Amino acid sequence: MYKNRFSLLLVLVALIFNPFDSVGQKKSKKGDKVENSDHLRVTPKLVVGIVVDQMRYDYLTRFWDQYGDDGFKRLINDGFNCKNNHFNYAPTYTGPGHTSVYTGTTPASHGIIANDWYDKELDKSVYCAADDAYNSVGTSSDAGKMSPHRMMVTTVTDQLRLHTQMRGKTIAIALKDRGAVLPGGHTANGAFWFYGNNEGNWITSSFYMDVLPKWVNDFNASNVAEGYKKPWTALKDINTYLESGSDNNKYEGLFEGEVAPTFPHDLPSLWDANGGFDMIKATPYGNSITTDFAIAALDGENLGADAITDFLAVSFSSTDYVGHKFGVNSKEIQDTYLRLDRDLARLFKALDKKVGENNYTLFLTADHAAINVPAYLRDHHIPAGYMEGEDLKTKFSEFLKYKYGTTDIVNNSSNNQMFLDHSIIKNLDLKLGDVEEEIARELMTYKDIDRVYTGQQMWENDYTQGVPFILQNGYNLKRSGDILIVLKPGTINYPITGSTHGSPQIYDTHVPLLFYGRGITKGSTTERTEISDVAPTISALLGIAFPSGNIGRPITKVIE
Repeated sequence: MYKNRFSLLLVLVALIFNPFDSVGQKKSKKGDKVENSDHLRVTPKLVVGIVVDQMRYDYLTRFWDQYGDDGFKRLINDGFNCKNNHFNYAPTYTGPGHTSVYTGTTPASHGIIANDWYDKELDKSVYCAADDAYNSVGTSSDAGKMSPHRMMVTTVTDQLRLHTQMRGKTIAIALKDRGAVLPGGHTANGAFWFYGNNEGNWITSSFYMDVLPKWVNDFNASNVAEGYKKPWTALKDINTYLESGSDNNKYEGLFEGEVAPTFPHDLPSLWDANGGFDMIKATPYGNSITTDFAIAALDGENLGADAITDFLAVSFSSTDYVGHKFGVNSKEIQDTYLRLDRDLARLFKALDKKVGENNYTLFLTADHAAINVPAYLRDHHIPAGYMEGEDLKTKFSEFLKYKYGTTDIVNNSSNNQMFLDHSIIKNLDLKLGDVEEEIARELMTYKDIDRVYTGQQMWENDYTQGVPFILQNGYNLKRSGDILIVLKPGTINYPITGSTHGSPQIYDTHVPLLFYGRGITKGSTTERTEISDVAPTISALLGIAFPSGNIGRPITKVIE
């Protein structure tokens, strides 16, 4: 009896003096009740990563008045906007861009130095996602022979899978294979991309699975893609598209069979001449079918259905195709973004319904930006132009023959890099560093070239700012070339119609970065952020390990 009374007394004393109350909560210094496992309340059921291919930051501000309230404006008004976000490496292409977003590092570490590059060991060009060790699933073509095996580090999606003992699910979706394979990481449950031609189906690789899931087969069988074989008309009155140039101008490319780059673009009549279902990619309908498929994946994969966090990675690729064909100042690009705004609103509405409005966290960024059409800039007295490739090639070949007796000393030239034949240099009893410097000095005499750096400079120096810093972040010691070339600002090696990207210049590096949803504060910053900051920010929010090659820093204002 005495023992029972003494035990009761101890319990009463504990309840009076214990800093935790009887329902397992602790009190803050102000006395407010806070859950003991407070960090768990922030953890979302689903993370949605959105990459918009070739999106300049100023697309948010240029088209702002034309956007609805439920797409881009929702993210900015109710989320966090990093206004001064940049890629901190070059070349700025799709493959390295998607990889850098998800790995928190740059090509110097993750190894995806371009979309395609010259492999010094294999002595041939390789594609960033190609892998003949695996088979196509969902098509008889080779379009599914892909894997992330060339990516040398983990992604935030990998780390989430590891953290949850592979119970959290990762699904990655894009029209482009590399836009799905690389964000999905090494451990994705599924990565799906669109194969056009005469099929118009979503496919995958045997790296992930041997057969397509039922929901994917059902989607393909529903002929959703066929529904987009229709004229591309302006979403709104084209006369209200005052934020872009004239509809008919010399700076835009043409679909095969067109006589003018103007609305409407009659897809049915142009279909066969432009690759069948591949034509969808170069219209805003490509983003729409991506949205359709992403919404189908929410149900098909039961994403965000339980307390274990899942990840949906979505890349909208059509913006890149349209930008390349018509340019960043075209009415086509404006219409594409207005339609993307509506597709985003559709996706957000589906997330609200299926996962819950406060149960998911989302970020939106881009894999690179793009330059305005140089011919347009030049016509408005802005320094810009096109590299005279044939003249440069002839002059440079003459230099090599005169200096070394052979042009074979250069094995490959790609991605504004030159790969030298080290064996020939050795046989000529020359030093690699001397040859690099001699070639660099020669190239600096060419009018279209602004700067030249050597592999030896990349090896020996530790740059901290400016163009050499950006180049060094993109320089992989085992995969990159011996000579790095930077063209003059505003100068590109590209046809005279349409826009492109790839340089270390600010028009290629400045991209949006928006965060929204569970655990995200409302606000904005003009302080510089970098693309490698995305993965550690999401990792910190989730409380998981950072990707293995991470160099970025969590953006504390986003998740404070």
